Amino acid sequence: MGQTILLLAQALLASGAAVASPAYDVPTTPNKLGKPLEGFVSYSIEFSSFPEFAGNKSSPNEFSYNLLKNLGSIMGSDPYIRVGGNTQDYALYNASQKEALIGTVDPRRSPDYPTTIEIGPAYFESYNTWPGFKFSHGLNLGLGGNRSTGWETLVETAPLVCKTLEGKLYTWEYGNEPDLFSVSAQGPVRPSTFNESTYVWQWLNGTKEIRSQVKKHCPNMEPKFMAPSFAGRFSELKTWQAGLNADNNVELFSTHNYISGATSPGVTLQGTLMNFGVTKKSVDTHVTSYNGIFGSTGNTSAPPLIFGETNSLYNQGRPGLSNSFGAALWGVNFHLYSASVGFKRVHFHQGTNYRYQAWQPVDTDLATKGTKAPYYGSVAVAALLRNSVAQPVSISNIPLGTDQAEAAYAAHFTKSQKLGRILVINMHSYNTTVDGAGLDPLPQVPERPNKTYTFNVKAADGQLVRVQRLMANGSDAITGITFDGRSYNWELEAGKPVRLHNVTIGETVVVKGGQVTVGLPDSSAAILSFTNSCS
Repeated sequence: MGQTILLLAQALLASGAAVASPAYDVPTTPNKLGKPLEGFVSYSIEFSSFPEFAGNKSSPNEFSYNLLKNLGSIMGSDPYIRVGGNTQDYALYNASQKEALIGTVDPRRSPDYPTTIEIGPAYFESYNTWPGFKFSHGLNLGLGGNRSTGWETLVETAPLVCKTLEGKLYTWEYGNEPDLFSVSAQGPVRPSTFNESTYVWQWLNGTKEIRSQVKKHCPNMEPKFMAPSFAGRFSELKTWQAGLNADNNVELFSTHNYISGATSPGVTLQGTLMNFGVTKKSVDTHVTSYNGIFGSTGNTSAPPLIFGETNSLYNQGRPGLSNSFGAALWGVNFHLYSASVGFKRVHFHQGTNYRYQAWQPVDTDLATKGTKAPYYGSVAVAALLRNSVAQPVSISNIPLGTDQAEAAYAAHFTKSQKLGRILVINMHSYNTTVDGAGLDPLPQVPERPNKTYTFNVKAADGQLVRVQRLMANGSDAITGITFDGRSYNWELEAGKPVRLHNVTIGETVVVKGGQVTVGLPDSSAAILSFTNSCS
């Protein structure tokens, strides 16, 4: 059924009435702020879910590995994996425990993850199932900063982290969203008087102990940290002024972001996620805060700005929104706008059974194993950055006027200064599904609008430009999604790319009069490649 609807989408592309647009100017030089770090498309995995996402020594999760390697092979560098989230601040260590993790879910506190957690030595096996990847490990500040059992966990696990991850640990993290410790919906772990200066004192105390343990057990390793990992309640400036980096060991300036909440009133796919202005406002808030400390995201002496954790709607997302193709289009826009204003890496958060996840790693009584719509958005972003280690690129936003349901970005090669690719997103909603499911026979649906986008480019007339499309049967679709005619579904080749022969690929357009034009059906995106460096 999903493939049948894909055929309909292709037919609509050819026959839909095109809406013309003005010619948009593409920046002629690389954006100095827009050069990402390696692994720009990265993930944050909930601490309690990591053993399910990664598996263990006897049973590695090859599905997760395949999906991550797909992105790495396209992007030119593997995603970086942050292991953390709320549950890192509930996790206590039990050296005699045989199980990797024992967690108890209290629905009154959170129905989505355990809030009482013990981990054993076997937990660290999971770090060895994805060879070649780099990780960060989240240590418990929530309980470690003010309880003896939490402090003992810090002392006992820091050596395990450094020994297990020597050579593949890209940074450490001590505490997740500590600005919410005194107001957490899952139960406060600090008094109401807990503030920036108190947090900094506890953070410095704990990181000093981590460094001491690492020096003793892994003398060749010098711990560096991502911080402060706030959710937006504390002032990052006040934290920095209070001495967060007094020991000069903050390697990455990490901040967290969600566009809105899963149960927040008025949240819609078109108005909240598929909306350039909403995303821009949300991201710009973090840039303003960072610039208030360091002056500019281009300050090379400051720790790089990253989203250490982000996704669409907090509280693990909402069905019908966060798991839809519209959320995949939002993810493309979020990634690329963030890159254009100076974010160097973006970790999309996920956990077992979460509604906004890129994939479900195992079968449970709540969700089936499989690739989800948001993953395809990550593939499209990786394709825009294609091979960016060998050929670094810089991302620029291309202003498209006042229509908030569309966005476009340019990728320039930083060495040659030439335009390499353009990605354009038509986020106007279009639905041919009922609750995200395809129907056969198809219901009567209106003709799918097709908007034409024209860009002024510095390219030779007659040059062929390759078109790769991110497509589905509608913005609320949760199945039948492809990028460049390929599926990454679990059911086909366990997440490896599979060419679908009922989806057109190999499309090209031609530069004429210094312009290139492409048509996009509503609720779709496309990459235009001006070189032959496509795979």
